[in-house]
Amino acid sequence: MYLYLGSHPRTLILITSPSEERDGKPRKALVFRAGVNSTQAVVEFLPKDEVDLLNVVRLTQRGVKGCLGMISVENELFLAVVTSAAEVGNTRPSETAPEAVARIHEVAFYSLTSSLWDDIDAVSNVDSPDRDYNNPQAYEHPCAPLSKIISSGTFYYALDSSWDLSSRLTRRLARDPKISNDIGTFDERFVWNEYIARSLLDFRERLDPLERDDFDRCQFIILTIQGYVGVFSMALPAPPTNGSPTIATLSLISRLGWKRAGTRFNTRGVDDDGNCANFVETETLFGTDQHCTSYVQARGSVPVFWEQQGLQTFGQRIQITRPHASQPAFERHFVHLTEEYGPTHAINLLGTKENEAILSNSFGFTMCDTSSHDLITNQRGIFRTNCLDCLDRTNFVQDILSRTTLEQYLLLVRREWIHSNTLWLHHRELWAENGDALSKIYAGTGALNTSYTRSGKRTLAGVFSDATKSVSRAYINNFQDKAKQTAIDMFLGNMNSQRQVTIFDPIHDSVRDALDKRLPEYSHNKRCVIFVGTWNLNGRAPSESLIPWLFPRDSFDEQTSSSPDMFVLGFQEIVPLTAQQIVQADPEKRRIWEGKILETLDRRHQKKSDYVLLRSEQLVGTALMVFVKSELTAVIRNVEATTRKTGLRGMSGNKGAAGIRLQYHDTTFCFITAHLAAGHANVEERNMDYRTIETGLHFLKGKTISSHENVIWLADTNYRIDLENEAVRSLAESNSFDTLFAADQLKQTMDAGIAFSGYEEGPLLFRPSYRYDLGTDNYDSSEKMRIPAWTDRILYRGHQLDLSAYSRAELKGSDHKPVFAVFRPSIRIIDPVKRAALSRLLLDSVLHTEPGEKLDDKLASMVLPEDYHSNELPPPSSDEQTWWDTPDLPNGVLPILSFNSHLYRHSKNPFDEDGSVDSPLSSSPSSSDEELYSAAIMTPDRPTPVTRKHPSPPPIF
Repeated sequence: MYLYLGSHPRTLILITSPSEERDGKPRKALVFRAGVNSTQAVVEFLPKDEVDLLNVVRLTQRGVKGCLGMISVENELFLAVVTSAAEVGNTRPSETAPEAVARIHEVAFYSLTSSLWDDIDAVSNVDSPDRDYNNPQAYEHPCAPLSKIISSGTFYYALDSSWDLSSRLTRRLARDPKISNDIGTFDERFVWNEYIARSLLDFRERLDPLERDDFDRCQFIILTIQGYVGVFSMALPAPPTNGSPTIATLSLISRLGWKRAGTRFNTRGVDDDGNCANFVETETLFGTDQHCTSYVQARGSVPVFWEQQGLQTFGQRIQITRPHASQPAFERHFVHLTEEYGPTHAINLLGTKENEAILSNSFGFTMCDTSSHDLITNQRGIFRTNCLDCLDRTNFVQDILSRTTLEQYLLLVRREWIHSNTLWLHHRELWAENGDALSKIYAGTGALNTSYTRSGKRTLAGVFSDATKSVSRAYINNFQDKAKQTAIDMFLGNMNSQRQVTIFDPIHDSVRDALDKRLPEYSHNKRCVIFVGTWNLNGRAPSESLIPWLFPRDSFDEQTSSSPDMFVLGFQEIVPLTAQQIVQADPEKRRIWEGKILETLDRRHQKKSDYVLLRSEQLVGTALMVFVKSELTAVIRNVEATTRKTGLRGMSGNKGAAGIRLQYHDTTFCFITAHLAAGHANVEERNMDYRTIETGLHFLKGKTISSHENVIWLADTNYRIDLENEAVRSLAESNSFDTLFAADQLKQTMDAGIAFSGYEEGPLLFRPSYRYDLGTDNYDSSEKMRIPAWTDRILYRGHQLDLSAYSRAELKGSDHKPVFAVFRPSIRIIDPVKRAALSRLLLDSVLHTEPGEKLDDKLASMVLPEDYHSNELPPPSSDEQTWWDTPDLPNGVLPILSFNSHLYRHSKNPFDEDGSVDSPLSSSPSSSDEELYSAAIMTPDRPTPVTRKHPSPPPIF
C-alpha cells in the first residue's frame, strides 16, 4: 500500500499495491480531503483508475501498512498511518486463514489541512539533539507525543483483517460465522484506536455490500491493541508409532484495556463505570494440528476509588478517595467480569497468600478441534489477580496459573510433553517478556524479578537490575508520566475539549442536530436539594453542635424532609497555618471533622436516610467535603478532586483552593473552596488568586472549572468592606446591609468584571461573618480591632441552579461564623433507550422518499436555504450531475485560490441547516413513548447503512 500526497488542493491518497490485489480485483484508492472545519473530512473510496496520479504534486510516495484513523490536534486534521511494522508470528498456523500478528514500530501523522508538517518527522524530532528549545514549536510536530506512544513497540494488529486480535478464542468461536470475519466486529474494550478510527468504520458501514467487500480486501483500516504478543513454534515428540515430531505453537496475548488507561501514579483504582486501571486480559494459546487450547486470566487495579498523590518515591502513600461510595463501582466491575467471563475468583496479592494448588483446578480451559472448529471444552470462569500495581507479583502468579492449566491439558492429550524442557523454556520466556512489556507501559521500566521468571533462580545481577529499575520507575512516574498521560488521553479522545473527527455525512449530521434540539423527548428533569456551607475554623476542633448550621430552621420545607441530597462543605484553616503544617499538612484534623459531620447527619431529627462521605480533599488548611445520601452513590459518577496553590506565587499551600467535580445523573457540578489572600488593602492579590485558581485548577482529561454546567464557590474570599471600623460596626448592629454592601470589595470587583465575572450571589441579609472574639457574638476587641466583613461567601454560576436560602449560622467555635446556601437545581436524566429509538425514527424519516423522489434531491431541498447564493458551497452532487463539471469549470479544473476561498470561508457543514430554515427533523411530530419503544425493539446494534452509489470525484489535481 502506498501513500500519495497532493496539494491541489491538499489531498492524501492511499492506494493498494499490485501485490495486494486479490481475485483479479483492480487496485483501489481511499482519498482524503479536509472538510470545512478542523474536525471534518471528506473521504471517497474509488478505483485507482479514477485517481489521476500523473497530475499529483508528489510530495511523498511512501509504503504504508494501513490507516489507524484521523484526529484533530491544534485545529489541524491529521491522518495516522502505520509506516513500519514487523510480523511477530502466526498464533494458529494450523488454521486455513493465518492468524498472524504484527508489531507496530512507527506511525506517521500527515496533515489534511496543510503541508507545513510534511518534512518534519513526528517521532525523530521529539528528542532530537538539534531541537531548538528556545522555540520548540518551530520543529516539534503537533502529534509527536502521540507518535511516540504508538511507536513504542507495545501496539499490535492482525496482519489479515479477517480475524480479530482483540477477542479471545472463546468469544470468536461463539460468534455467528457471518460476522466472525467482519472487521467491524471486535471487543471494544481493547481496540485502542477505536476513537480515531470510528469515522472510517462508520464510512465503511455506509458502503453498499459489494463496495464494503472491496474495502475490506484492501485492509485500509488497522485496528490495534496495546499489550504484548509473543509466539514460539517448536517440535515436540510424537507417539512412537511413526516417530514424526509434532509442530506445536505456544502464544501469549495480553490485551490492555483502554477505558481507564494511563500511567502508574496518574491512573489508579476504578471509575464509576467499573473500569479498572491497568486492566489486562491475558490469553495463553497452545495449538497443534489437532487441537487449539486457550486459557484466559485477568489482572487489574484494586476496584475501589484510590489515588497516590504528590511526589512518590519508594513509600506508597495511598489515599482512599471515596471510602464509603466505592460499592456501586465495585459491583459494576465484577458484574462486567462475570457477564464476560463467568464465575470470577479474585486473587489478592496485597499481603495475603493463596494456595495455588487448590485454586488452579477451578475453571479449566477452552479447547477446540482444529479441523472442524468444534468446541470440546469451555473455560468456565477466570482468575482476576491484583497487587498494588498489578505488575511484578501479579505476572509471577499468572505465570504459575498458566503453566498449571497447560499441564492439565497435556495430561489429557500428551502426557510426555509435560517433561519437555523446550516447551517450559519458551513458556517462561513469554511470561518474562509479557511482564516487561506491561510494566513498561504502566510504570516506564521493565518488570522486577524477570531474571527469576526466566531462569527460576534469584541472582545478584538480578537484584542490582531490580534496584536500578526501582529508581528509574520513581523518576519516570514523578517527572515524565504527566505528559505521557495527556498524550494517552488525547489518543483515546478523553480530553474535555476534544471533538471527534467526522466524515462528511449530511444524513447522520442532520439526525444528530435534531436529537440535540429534541432533548426533552428522551430526557426528564428532577429537582434535588444541595446544601452548601463554608466556615473558617481558625484551626479549632469541633466544640459545639452543628445542627444550627447543617439543618437551619426555615431553610428546608416538608417536601425535602429536612434531608438534602448532598452536603458540600468547605473549610479554611482546618489546621493552624504553621510552617510545619504548610510543609506537610496533618489529615487527622480533617478526619475528626468528617466524623463529627457524619455523626450530626446520623443523629438529626426525623432521620429518613443515611449519608456517606463521597469525597474529600485537603490543601493544608483548606478542605472540601461532599456527603451524599447513600442511595445516590450509584447515580453520582465521575467524581474527581484537585487542588491549586496560590501562596508565595503558587509555591505554598497556605492559600489556595480545593475542588471536587461530579456528575449527578447527566448534570455536571464543580465545587471550589478557597482561601484567598488576606489583608484589608490586598484586593489585587485576591483578584490574582482568583484568576490563578480559575485558570489553573485542572481535573483529569483536561477538564477545568469552566467545563461544568454548574459551578459553586464556597470560600473565605477575604474581601473586606471599605468603610471606617466604627461605621461598619454601627451599620452591622442596625442591620443596614445595603450601605455595607455598597462598600463591599467583592461587589465592586464583580461589578467591574475584574474577578468572578458571570457569577451570582444571593442577597446579603445577614451580618458580616468576620471577625469575632472566640466563644462570643462580639466583633473583634483585640488590639488590631479588625473591621467586620463578609469574607465568607458562596457564589454560583449555572442556569440549572435555584438558590432558595442564603444566610449564616450563629456558632461560636471560631472567629468566623459559618455561612450556608441551599440550592434546588434541576437534574437532567437522559433515557438512552428512548434516545436510540428517536434517533432511529429520525433516520427513517430522512431516508424515506415519496414515489419518484430522489434522496439527493430531497436532501438538497431540505438543508439548503432559500436565499442560496452562488458564492456559497455547491449543492450535493447526484449520479446525473456533479458540481465540479460546469461550463465555467470544464472537467472540474478549479484554480487553487478559488478552491481555498470555497473551502475555508465557512465554519460549518454546507449541508447543515441555517437558522432561517426549519428542519423537517426538528419540526416533525413529537414521538410518543409507544413509538420510541417500538423503534427501540427494532433498532439494530448499528444504524442501517445508506446504500447508494457514490458519484465520481472531481479532478483534484
